[in-house]
Amino acid sequence: MSDLLPWLPAHSDPAAALRAARQLDDPAERLAAAVVLAGHRRDFLLTDRIARLAGAGLDAIAAGAAPGALAPLRVALLGSHTLEHLVPAIRVAGLARGLALAVHVGAYGQYRQALLGADPALDTFAPQLVVLALDAHDAPLQLALDADEATVDAAVAARVDGLRALWRQARERHAAQVVQQTLMPAGPPLFGSWEMLVPASPHAVVDRLNAALRRAAREDGVLLLDLALHAAELRAAGGLADPVRWHQAKQLVDHALAPLYGDLLARVAMAAAGRARKCLVLDLDNTLWGGVAGDDGVEALLLGQGSASGEAFLAFQRHVALLARRGIVLAVCSKNDPEVAEAAFAHPEMGLAREDIAAFVANWDDKAGNLRRIARQLELGLDSLVFVDDNPAERAIVRRELPEVAVPELPEDVAHWPAALAASGWFEAAGFTTDDAARARSYAGNAERHAALEQATDLAGYLRSLEMTLQPVPVRGADLPRVVQLVNKTNQFNLTTRRHTRPEVERLLADPGAIALALRLRDRFGDNGVISVVLARRDAALPPDELLVDTWLMSCRVLGRQVEEAVLEVLVREARAGGARALIGEYRPTARNGMVAGHYPRLGFVPMPAPPGADPAARFWRHELAAPRAAAHHIEVAYA
Repeated sequence: MSDLLPWLPAHSDPAAALRAARQLDDPAERLAAAVVLAGHRRDFLLTDRIARLAGAGLDAIAAGAAPGALAPLRVALLGSHTLEHLVPAIRVAGLARGLALAVHVGAYGQYRQALLGADPALDTFAPQLVVLALDAHDAPLQLALDADEATVDAAVAARVDGLRALWRQARERHAAQVVQQTLMPAGPPLFGSWEMLVPASPHAVVDRLNAALRRAAREDGVLLLDLALHAAELRAAGGLADPVRWHQAKQLVDHALAPLYGDLLARVAMAAAGRARKCLVLDLDNTLWGGVAGDDGVEALLLGQGSASGEAFLAFQRHVALLARRGIVLAVCSKNDPEVAEAAFAHPEMGLAREDIAAFVANWDDKAGNLRRIARQLELGLDSLVFVDDNPAERAIVRRELPEVAVPELPEDVAHWPAALAASGWFEAAGFTTDDAARARSYAGNAERHAALEQATDLAGYLRSLEMTLQPVPVRGADLPRVVQLVNKTNQFNLTTRRHTRPEVERLLADPGAIALALRLRDRFGDNGVISVVLARRDAALPPDELLVDTWLMSCRVLGRQVEEAVLEVLVREARAGGARALIGEYRPTARNGMVAGHYPRLGFVPMPAPPGADPAARFWRHELAAPRAAAHHIEVAYA
């Protein structure tokens, strides 16, 4: 069943690639080969072989080896159905999503005991993600079939309250992000099409449970592995809730379906780890519309009413527009005359506006080079991009030249493209905030800022002309999802790249001696949203009146505007108010954050020895708070 993952390209000869990779002695080289294979279509047999190939390399990362391009993440699977057979698929799907997953599987059916009682193995594993993989067979609600809605709702609420208690335990004991799996009905309907109108019917009860779980998850900051949402996709693939496999081995998910289940979980883990993609880059001719604008003319393009293909292209544009409204940044990468490409957006049936596109690159250069240009223009990493092009040859070239860029395969008929892009999972979300919704507009505003800079005669004058206002606010409940999102996905301007789960941030917020700030930046071109997060705390290795800057991150979109100096002004003010006499800055180098290696010395911090027990690779600087600081920026700070 290699068609389980149709958005992935087919490998020309996976068996030969596996044989060659097995000849490699270095576990890191074998792991690299496994990553390549994981990015291709595969059935459960090939997936298991890739998992064995990657095993030693993944285990080395779990033991503390340098992860390279992969983000390490410890995942605990606690469930009421058999899970061990899914582990290889989960780890391989993680490779395809840029993750090095270590997976712990709890004892069958013992998820309550693992979280409420003593589980030394789970404690030693120290999970960062706890997945509650439950099924409808597990402790079914004891309801009479003729129970009324109030009775059913009370039973559902009691069950969800019990699960919320487990969520709290996972957060408090392990500071882990929780993922709750939704339920699939355990049998056929009893009433046919009338089933959902009987409150206590099996399918209606599961539906009510899932709805209540979704509400509770949103309120509690829990992520969902929503099998019920993907039910049609999973059942079409076969092997989900098969009664034969259930009675034989208590398997909710058959071996054959493991690659797809593993990918669904890996997408959630990817979003939790801040590895979801941020930018959709689109070709134009025969991708956003049918036909070639330069040859056929704008008026002859297939788009909108008049043909089935034209309606399908418009539907795809509308799906893309919705992605932009949820915060995905849009860009264009087209082999075209720029004037012709721009003019096509005047087509009366166009579902996208030119101003929806944050970066527009149309020329006759190679697309790999243009994608690099787009990443630089948007100040994003290549691993933030998803490239959509109707031409298989162009897709293959970009995959070869830029393996960091995600390039989903597309069905032949454009009518299936919205579903194919959604199924690829690259834009999986771990939350949705007002800042997310405004992100695309913010990137588009950056083009106006760059234009203003090009017209400026001096930097100071340009910065004053932006009329910037920085608003620092203590991190509160409403800001928490966005702060956790930034902490877990910011790589470049991030001094320590510590990844904190929501419970870990909540612990820091509960410490009266800590500082947790979210900083928004507005200018005359618009609201940039939360552009910086600073977390500072006391540390056992430091005197109690010194604060360690645990996390300092900033959006690369605001680089070069003296925001660092303004943020330091705020941090110094808050630290002094809390009675601290010094700030300790830490820089932990990674493959991505070299741009901030000189951050602290540029701000006047002085080098100091590393505290006891510190990361050997980390470097430390000290800033005495008694020393006066003159304002070194052109930003108004609006204190609340």
